[in-house]
Amino acid sequence: MASSALLKRTGLMKSMVNGLQASRAYASVAVGTDLVSAAPDVSLQKARSWDEGVSSKFATTSLKDIFKDKKVVIFGLPGAYTGVCSAQHVPSYKNNIDKFKAKGIDSVICVAVNDPYVLNGWAEKLQAKEAIEFYGDFDGSFHKKLDLMKDLSAALLGPRSHRWSAFVVDGKIKVLNVENAPSEFKVSGGDVILGQI
Repeated sequence: MASSALLKRTGLMKSMVNGLQASRAYASVAVGTDLVSAAPDVSLQKARSWDEGVSSKFATTSLKDIFKDKKVVIFGLPGAYTGVCSAQHVPSYKNNIDKFKAKGIDSVICVAVNDPYVLNGWAEKLQAKEAIEFYGDFDGSFHKKLDLMKDLSAALLGPRSHRWSAFVVDGKIKVLNVENAPSEFKVSGGDVILGQI
């Protein structure tokens, strides 16, 4: 009797794991996704100082304004001031900005589940503000709509973004790379996506 209960539990666990894997395989975002249609009510907050926020009346930027009629490389990361993000991810785009421009890219964008003030300070510290546009997804709504959220509570970060990159033309994803784990830096770097454009 105990062995049949164990078998039932094992079967239940397998079906739950398979269900979770299947749900991740059918993520909201994929090659061909129109980002503006996928997240129509979402806007992002351009990195800025507090005074700039006050003078702009805390304005946000719609996805349409970011992507319409443009070729954009966008990358998401777990958070400002974190290890791989600061040491590898942002520099891989900053150091290749001339190569992106030579390929006709209108803008290179970094987005993270942070407020725009933290992102502004971090961008200045990395001396990357001239090359890369930084946008805050302060409540995670952009990443939630695209199924790119990751619970990083174990690292005391809470809900954050997966580490990812995309090449987007007029709002439509042409190339998408998502790391298996936020600590990995194998497919989402600037060198990789340069070769995919």
